[in-house]
Order: sequence, then C-alpha cells, then structure tokens
Amino acid sequence: MDDTSHDDLDVDTFTTAIEQFNRFYIRLPVLEKLPFTTLSVLDTLAFSEGPMRLTDLTRTEQVSQPGITQLVTRLERDGLVERRPDPSDGRAVLVHITEAGRRIGRSRREDRSRHLAPLLARLTPEQRQAIAAALPALTRLAELGRDRP
Repeated sequence: MDDTSHDDLDVDTFTTAIEQFNRFYIRLPVLEKLPFTTLSVLDTLAFSEGPMRLTDLTRTEQVSQPGITQLVTRLERDGLVERRPDPSDGRAVLVHITEAGRRIGRSRREDRSRHLAPLLARLTPEQRQAIAAALPALTRLAELGRDRP
C-alpha cells in the first residue's frame, strides 16, 4: 500500500478537499483583520497547554527566531500577549496570551460561524450529518499533526 491510498480513505482526495475548504475558510470576511502569522501565534497560544517559549513558537509557527521575536514584541505592544520570566529557567521567557488576544480568536470564530451557518443550512441533512460524524476524526488528526515531533 502506498502513502496516498488506504482501504477506507483516499489521501489525495482528502487533501484536495481540505485544501479547497481551507482556501475558502481563510478568506471568509472577518472584523479582525490581522496577518496570518499573527493570528496563528495567537491561536497557538490560546490552544496550548500554557505559555510557550519563543523557541517553541519558532518551531510551531515555522518562523525564524528574529521573526518570532519581532512579532511577539508587536503583539506585546498591542496588549495581545505578555512576556514573563520562565520560573524553571531564569534565562528564558514565556509568552502568555492575554484576554485581549483571546478575544480576537473568539471574534474571528464568531464571524466565521456567522458566515458558515447559512451555507451549512443549504446542505442536505445527510451532508450535515456526515460533517458532524467526521468532526471527532478531524479533531484527532489536527491533534496528531500538532503533537508530531
């Protein structure tokens, strides 16, 4: 069996569907217009187990160390994150998301939900049920991707 085919799922077809959905989804109109990397960092911090080191953000966001440092400086200036000393390592800092940073994420999800709801209503009940049934697997797939070394 090759890497693009499984007995119950064609990975190429799945990849194409996800890419098409992502292109549509990231372009949904939102009130909070911020660069993708900014939103990604806020999202990473909002859904992480806790604050993160800059080096960890560099890895998860695939941005250079100077780039993530500049971005975190801007986010801190805007009140969206805070840097605090790492209690386990006095030389390091941890980046914490603030409530204002969390509000941005909530606002974007609310905006997108508002745009998605009428589109979902146009699907058949069977199509909506199929999406609902796929949510646990998609959530797990995202966890596996996020947790990979």
